[in-house]
Amino acid sequence: MKISLITACYNSAGTIRTAVESALSQKSVDVEYIVVDGGSKDGTVDIIKEYADKTLNTQLLTPHFTFRWLSESDQGMYDAINKGIKMTTGDIVGILNADDMFESENTLAHVVEAFGSGGVESGGVGERVDCVYADIRFVKDDLQTTSRYYSAKYWKPWMLQWGKMPPHPSVYIRRELFDQYGLYKLGYDIAADYELLIRYLRMAKLNTRYLNECLVKMRMGGKSTRGWKSFKTLNREIVRGNLENGYFCCFPMLLPKYLFKIFEFILPRLGFK
Repeated sequence: MKISLITACYNSAGTIRTAVESALSQKSVDVEYIVVDGGSKDGTVDIIKEYADKTLNTQLLTPHFTFRWLSESDQGMYDAINKGIKMTTGDIVGILNADDMFESENTLAHVVEAFGSGGVESGGVGERVDCVYADIRFVKDDLQTTSRYYSAKYWKPWMLQWGKMPPHPSVYIRRELFDQYGLYKLGYDIAADYELLIRYLRMAKLNTRYLNECLVKMRMGGKSTRGWKSFKTLNREIVRGNLENGYFCCFPMLLPKYLFKIFEFILPRLGFK
């Protein structure tokens, strides 16, 4: 089973190395790594080329890892991800953001194992798993200390109507399902991932499995957490995504999720996940 891993980036010279190194570090799994750059001007493309050349020169030593990339103007992050999906040849698709890293060198191997062990949400061992999701954690500048632990352990599809989703960097989906249910919608600035999960996990009721571990370390300061304007845009798009897919939603319904988010910041300081 091959994983197609996509990194969309733009002017990411300060972080792209850690993402690529993290992808290269994965063991015991067949990885197709695709980097889609939006025409960066800050040296990101030079870094991508460096790793692409290095991977090509050592391909005989790492036959389980292939590196493909392109750099051209696009309509934003979700357009870049869609381009990457169209390039994929693997069985499973996942996203590694340009400023993210895997928790361990065995992360993707654990994802593959989860796809092979039956669906928890839809009936147990023996049924095909369509989607795997897990936990992530936000880290400080040292890339080790946890600021926030985002667990999906108790998440259920109905929670999408109330503003709660499994962490997108932990979500892996079978490649064929993108052809069946569609790609990320380009009319969204921040929450196209949320809208896609409504279609896939709520409407289509894909067989899912929760993997009880942290898959990804994220730096703080992502696009959806950059102040009041991002807060408004995110929640407006969550409401829109629900309504477009036939589920009633309004801003007051989204407020309780912030109580849970407070605990996600507090519990790591107390030594709990």
